[in-house]
Amino acid sequence: MNNSFFSKFTPKEPKFFPILKEMSNVMLVASDLIIECVQQSDHETAIEYYKKIKEQEKKGDALSNKVFDELNTTFITPFDREDINHLANRLDDVTDYINSCAKRIVLYNPKQIPETAVELARLIREGAICIGKAIDELDVLKKNAKKIKEYCAELHDIENRADDVYEHFIIELFEKEKDGIEIVKLKEIMYELEKATDATEYVGKIIKTIIVKYA
Repeated sequence: MNNSFFSKFTPKEPKFFPILKEMSNVMLVASDLIIECVQQSDHETAIEYYKKIKEQEKKGDALSNKVFDELNTTFITPFDREDINHLANRLDDVTDYINSCAKRIVLYNPKQIPETAVELARLIREGAICIGKAIDELDVLKKNAKKIKEYCAELHDIENRADDVYEHFIIELFEKEKDGIEIVKLKEIMYELEKATDATEYVGKIIKTIIVKYA
């Protein structure tokens, strides 16, 4: 059933917001961990961080599945089922990319992870914080649409900054690194971080779509 007005809520309907908030918290924890992970020079320590990130990735998957299950058992939802499901999936994508980056660090064991990896990881964290704030406001969307739009604009700005960091990294990588194998390793690791920032902006785009429909 397609519902366009928050006034149609029943007592059970707000249950989606705590789940989405929990997903954003999982993303934030994973972003904190990847910041630490990319700063490790010891391979064994990196493995331990990957294990912790993997735990968060599993939590995110479980929460995404929970949203799907709840959608199938809830008669009236706060906004379109497709929008809720899409938002949950994209939140999970951010954590998945963080996990994928950590996994590649462990598998490839590069000689040295560039400082730009820390920059990208911190931008992911900025995005996670911003998403958390936006989700906090979703249940009162009509009252705080302007504020949520500002968070979405901030996510776009973060993604642009991440693009700049990644592009400069690629330029320097091919200029300075002479080992072809290391080039492949580092490029793939950094690409996963860049994709995570893309995913945070995508979350913002979904939220903007919801604003257009319901604010």
